[in-house]
Amino acid sequence: MRELTGLPAPAKLNLFLHITGRRADGYHLLQSVFMLVDWQDTIDLVLREDGQLSREDSGTRLALPDNDLCVRAADALRQATGCTLGAHIRLHKQIPAEAGMGGGSSDAATCLIGLNRLWHLGLARAELARIGLALGADVPFFIGGHNAWVEGVGEQLTPVHLPRRRFVVVKPPTGASTPKIFASPALKRDTKTA
Repeated sequence: MRELTGLPAPAKLNLFLHITGRRADGYHLLQSVFMLVDWQDTIDLVLREDGQLSREDSGTRLALPDNDLCVRAADALRQATGCTLGAHIRLHKQIPAEAGMGGGSSDAATCLIGLNRLWHLGLARAELARIGLALGADVPFFIGGHNAWVEGVGEQLTPVHLPRRRFVVVKPPTGASTPKIFASPALKRDTKTA
């Protein structure tokens, strides 16, 4: 296998978000229900035997920033396994950035799952979720691939059945950076009811 194409990286909605505390490392403890929705990015992975990682975004080659989640996912997988293969990652972006829908985390999760197959690593989803948690709190949810009741920083997942629903999603022109929102001093750190 030299290529995997059309790998789905779905968006999610938080049906609610309840902050229950904050850890010493700055991560917030939460309770939420995450629901996968029918809106997705797609990813193509092409094997590179030269060990290099390259990425292109909907047909445009990009300089790889240090914080690119797809490349960070590939690096984390190689570090965890000792794999020396590379990949060309082609991202077809549909999920809007900074919309709170988990687009970057979903892309990272899809890269972990796809590269695990492309590189014939044979890791279980639980191991991929452990690797993914270091990339972002939502990554294990996307690796799980099902709607879930979520606790901890996002790594404690209990599958839930949710009826099909329709949503209208409005994305204003300005973004809402998740790290900036959670770092804001205005954010209430404990949303427990009185």
